[in-house]
Amino acid sequence: MSILSNANPGEKPIIYMSEVYAPTLKEDPADAEIASHRLLLRSGMIRKMASGVYTFLPLGMRVLSKVENIVREEMNKVGAQEIMMPALQPEELWHESGRWDDYGPELMRLIDRHDHGFCLGPTHEELITALVRNELKSYKQLPCTLYQIQVKFRDEIRPRFGLLRSREFIMKDAYSFNADQESLQQSYDDMSRAYGTICERCGLDYRPVEADSGQIGGKVTTEFMALADAGEAELVHCACGYAANTEAGACIAHPTVYEAQGLEKIATPGVHTIEELAAFLDIPESSTVKTLVGQDGEGNLVAFFIPGDHELNEIKVEREAPGFLFLTDEEMEAHGLHKGSMGPVGLPEGIRIIADASLRAVSPWVVGANEDGFHYVGAQPGRDFTVDAWADLCIVAVGDDCPECGAPLAGARGIEVSQVFQLGTKYSEAMGACFMAEDGTEKPFIMGCYGVGVTRTLAAIVEQHNDEHGIMWPMSVAPAHVCIIPLTVDDDEVQPVAEKLAREIAAIGFEVVVDDRKERPGVKFADADLIGWPLQVVVGKRGLENGTVEAKLRRRDVKKDISIDLLTELLASVRRAAKEGRNLRIDGIGMFDMLFD
Repeated sequence: MSILSNANPGEKPIIYMSEVYAPTLKEDPADAEIASHRLLLRSGMIRKMASGVYTFLPLGMRVLSKVENIVREEMNKVGAQEIMMPALQPEELWHESGRWDDYGPELMRLIDRHDHGFCLGPTHEELITALVRNELKSYKQLPCTLYQIQVKFRDEIRPRFGLLRSREFIMKDAYSFNADQESLQQSYDDMSRAYGTICERCGLDYRPVEADSGQIGGKVTTEFMALADAGEAELVHCACGYAANTEAGACIAHPTVYEAQGLEKIATPGVHTIEELAAFLDIPESSTVKTLVGQDGEGNLVAFFIPGDHELNEIKVEREAPGFLFLTDEEMEAHGLHKGSMGPVGLPEGIRIIADASLRAVSPWVVGANEDGFHYVGAQPGRDFTVDAWADLCIVAVGDDCPECGAPLAGARGIEVSQVFQLGTKYSEAMGACFMAEDGTEKPFIMGCYGVGVTRTLAAIVEQHNDEHGIMWPMSVAPAHVCIIPLTVDDDEVQPVAEKLAREIAAIGFEVVVDDRKERPGVKFADADLIGWPLQVVVGKRGLENGTVEAKLRRRDVKKDISIDLLTELLASVRRAAKEGRNLRIDGIGMFDMLFD
């Protein structure tokens, strides 16, 4: 494993900024809301072409290539084989899987001149299944894992946050074909470990979390989340190692009891929300019970009851009542229901009652009285109403119990950078992809699917590694490792020394950039911090009089005058340590610390 792999093998060992297309910006772009979007634009790494569509400029391409190479190396280590499939996918394959209509408006669809339907691929389960169903015929050829790194497309309703939610993005997608569940589990575990290593090599503080499979399918899935305030996903995690997306994690809530002597109907004029009810009764929201009513896919009315301080989880609801949709205000009125005053006592007949499992141990309840302006206290399950089913219904919240150890859960936000899925036979059965098993019978492939958002990973790195001056790249993905900054470029003293130093450092094995632009020193210093070169070496006349240069460690924002000969000796020691893997993180963070300690 090399921390210092080149972005593009075979390129020039020294980069000259006067030759690089890297137009930096002094001001923040008006539409850039988060650090990664703002800094990638300002540092001349990307440019916006349309909403959610970006061009990578040379420095951005160097980082992107390094992230791709890390992903590629880890995939190859687990035996995955690289291929390339078309981005343009035939409509009929998506009809075979049943996803043409199910995927929704995010699927970019088009018709060619022959009236044939196609889509621009957001993912490739259909294509990969169609590819192998006529090629992999025997259990002797299994397991087989294929992957690609390719541009994907999703017609996002609201592209935002730069590379985090875009309409065109780069993803590594891999697919395993297995003969049985045990083999699939092995592929899934291998990929999960590889994904953890990818995050570590990219310098990410991450958590593998329980997740929902969404449109991909399958019942077992894990997301790898880079912790970041700008993340769109809400997470809960525990010191024991448990972590989950709040929409997918098991919710063990703590509703509290409001003691009442029997069932009592209370006038609550103008009270229609949980917040208003709790304030009216001077009780915590956790002592109330929230009611939500709708219809399942067959038209049956269903009422869900959850602790008042929690939110209903629509993913979990779908498991209990497939096709569930909330009633509109007009539909509630037609069924004799009163919005803001609903409860289990006296509900119209025919409504199925499903309650959150946490309420099972809590009695009595504070609920609506199914009459506008009235609520019940002291409502007792089994005495005053019947619960038809108990289930986990809530979005897990900070402070709920950890399902693994029982400790209170902490919260965080995260950026999903990768995800692994156990698909089972969802696609192979639908698309007739079978193999001959060892016992001579024909069986559908058991499949796994594994995705890494390459461009999202790049953005997540910037979200975690930046300050008020710019980006602070980990060594493993930095566009170059060392930036030589000659303060003057048109004299016979400074520039020759800078050139010689650049050649010596490049010969040691580091990627070197020389800022030979005819710009003021302040401009060069600002751009060096903005772009995020890990080590900056300033060559000036005053220092050369003493035989020294100024070295700056970007990550720690510390500077030190070092003799030129000692600098190259120390960098040679750093390079040897990197080759031997001594006392170094695999993302290279801390590599240059010995120069300043």
